[in-house]
Amino acid sequence: MTDLDTRVLPTVVLDALIDLLGADAVLTDDAVDEFRDPYWIPGDDTYVSSAVVEPVSTEQVQGVMRIANAAKVPVWPFSQGRNNGYGGASPRVAGSIQISLRKMNRVLEINEDLAYAVVEPGVRWFDLHAALEAAGSNLAVSVPDIGWGSVIGNALDNGLTYMPMGTDHMSLTGMEVVLADGEVLRTGMGAQPGNKAFHVYKRSFGPTLDALFTQSNFGVVTRAGVMLQRKPEAFRTMILALDKDSDLEAGVVALSDLMLDGALRGVPCLYPAPHNGIMLADADVPEPRAWTEEQLEEYGRETGFGRWGVRVGLWEDAEIIEYKTRKIRERWLQIPGARVVREGRVYAPHEYGEITLAVEKNYAGIPSMAQIEHTRSEIGHTDFSPVVAIEPGQIRPVLDEVRRHLAVAGILYAGGISLISARSCLLITSIPFDTTDAAAVKNAFDVTKRLIVEVGKLGYAEYRAHLDVMDLISDQFSFNNHAYRRFVERIKDAVDPNGIISPGRHGIWPRSLRPDNHEA
Repeated sequence: MTDLDTRVLPTVVLDALIDLLGADAVLTDDAVDEFRDPYWIPGDDTYVSSAVVEPVSTEQVQGVMRIANAAKVPVWPFSQGRNNGYGGASPRVAGSIQISLRKMNRVLEINEDLAYAVVEPGVRWFDLHAALEAAGSNLAVSVPDIGWGSVIGNALDNGLTYMPMGTDHMSLTGMEVVLADGEVLRTGMGAQPGNKAFHVYKRSFGPTLDALFTQSNFGVVTRAGVMLQRKPEAFRTMILALDKDSDLEAGVVALSDLMLDGALRGVPCLYPAPHNGIMLADADVPEPRAWTEEQLEEYGRETGFGRWGVRVGLWEDAEIIEYKTRKIRERWLQIPGARVVREGRVYAPHEYGEITLAVEKNYAGIPSMAQIEHTRSEIGHTDFSPVVAIEPGQIRPVLDEVRRHLAVAGILYAGGISLISARSCLLITSIPFDTTDAAAVKNAFDVTKRLIVEVGKLGYAEYRAHLDVMDLISDQFSFNNHAYRRFVERIKDAVDPNGIISPGRHGIWPRSLRPDNHEA
């Protein structure tokens, strides 16, 4: 029902795309394999495309949309397509045209006075950081763990970064969007021609539309403002530890208290043994095996990173760094069995070139690839990451439920807990597998589906999703007979009546492909 009858583009569509973009920018047959999900089941073509096109400008994106819209052929735009663990660049509907925006990779503006940049969707964290350094800028961008992804693409999927602008996904401000019929829309103050507050004001006159293009399929974002921060006088990371798994909730609540009190900013994260070594000290990912709780605690003691290791960042004047370090230490050590592992070196901006650890680079706005470099090439993963309220008695039941299902599937819990705000955290569960073993990949996706349903019964749901489980997660949001889904699908039908943009993305289907259980 949701796949095209053919994975070969009609000749008239292919010819029109070549006329628009040139033959080198229209990829078919084996050339599309580069743009498939590297973590999907080997040999399974469920999410394969018919072609990949590579526009280099907003005008060319407009042209692609007009061709696809006229032919009623679905498209699947992506920025860098590095969303591995969630489907990568692969389309939800087989036979779609993938629109790769990798070649739209210009940093269009750096505003030093107001601390923002304007970028195209192909701009990676590496690219924006390099542009800031080349300009001699005193600005930094909040980055994720892996620097090869798109700044815009990560934000449009509510991806995580760690500096203060990463809190509650604050970075994007003001978008340029191509709609299904090729029309161009500018959000916020950008709707007024020449408005100088386009990228510095997050609201608009009338309804604010920016969030409508996050995790949706209503348009293709071709440029956006990105809020930056000035490099502080002083920067430090701290590594904390909990030696007992039973102290986890107390640790999360302590970090929340510090955030609410203003002593801690950014996105602090907790990582379990044995995987805290890679996140805190660039250690290699340990060999997969069964671990008892006693062995995990012993591993934490031997490495020094505890049963749960914690990383936090401080970006302040030098005197305030010392004051906040003391506040964090005092609050943390109120937890029995809690330790301060390391109060990192205090860096001034001119000393950032001396930073070597990925954990410190991430919190200084310096992108790296350490997490991939320390993981064996055959290991892939999918993720189950519900948003959980930071209240005593909330986190533990969710974590226990997750671990129970993973244990049945023969998988050790990995991932971590990220405080995306002082009031909510992401309980990130990375579910690893050998990408060369089809049975292992299927096992990982089967347990993910069970987790979605069973944790849903506890009152929690995911904040983002792999292609294969988007519909199942959408089913969990069932208040008032799925009023939310019915509303967004009405928007979909209004702005994209032919249903060509990313059909099925995050469970939003156009009328022509809508599952039977979706009521209008």
